[in-house]
Amino acid sequence: MGRMTGKVAYVTGAASGIGLACCTRFAAEGAVVIGADLIEPEAWKEIADLAPASGFSTFDVRDEDAQLEAGEAVRATHGRIDVLVTAAGVAGGGPIHSLSLAEWQRVQDINLTGTFLSAKAVLPAMIAQRSGSIVTIASVEGLEGCEGGSTYNASKGGVVLLTKNIACDYGLLGIRANTICPGFIDTPMFRSVYGSDATAEVREATRRQHKLGRFGRADEIAGAALFLASDDASFVTGVALPVDGGYTAGHGYGVAAMMGLT
Repeated sequence: MGRMTGKVAYVTGAASGIGLACCTRFAAEGAVVIGADLIEPEAWKEIADLAPASGFSTFDVRDEDAQLEAGEAVRATHGRIDVLVTAAGVAGGGPIHSLSLAEWQRVQDINLTGTFLSAKAVLPAMIAQRSGSIVTIASVEGLEGCEGGSTYNASKGGVVLLTKNIACDYGLLGIRANTICPGFIDTPMFRSVYGSDATAEVREATRRQHKLGRFGRADEIAGAALFLASDDASFVTGVALPVDGGYTAGHGYGVAAMMGLT
């Protein structure tokens, strides 16, 4: 038996990156997985093979009606919702004085409001069954600032505190809520921002700030999500967990290399 046997998991942003990795890992551990994104990925067949009762919905996480309908459909079909992972997100930023309101709002709506609506969609089922685990995906940039972060960092900081509030509000009903704060993870979104020759210097400087000397992988975030979603984390709630290769451990300026620690 896997660590998720008998559980039903609803995962947004499931078409790629962290969301797809979570779906794959959960299915391999025995869960029924319902993925949601703008498009269904070709890789979903692998998940369906692992967990035949799994399914996929296509909609925009900003659409409240679609979110509520999806949550109700999962509950009607499977009788329960045990886990939510909110991996849907977009990049964005820039100096505030030149950032349009529309761009500010786009990032907030997808990253923060989308997380709120996803939680709203699953909470009725979790309240009724008096159990559940909500795992949101924030960022190390939701814990500390960085140059050019503006709207992205604000949205992810909001995800961190929203998740803590969910933990406060619903804990006595047996519902846990935790957020993962990934470092820089090699995903399609990461490559869209840092994959060009023009960003090579910044990319390298960012890599060096990870004390393990590399960027993370989506499956490493999925492993943390599996722990938080599983019964192994039954006494864990309200936590903002950095999974960041040491990015937030402190600043590095090359001293370790000077001391021969490479």
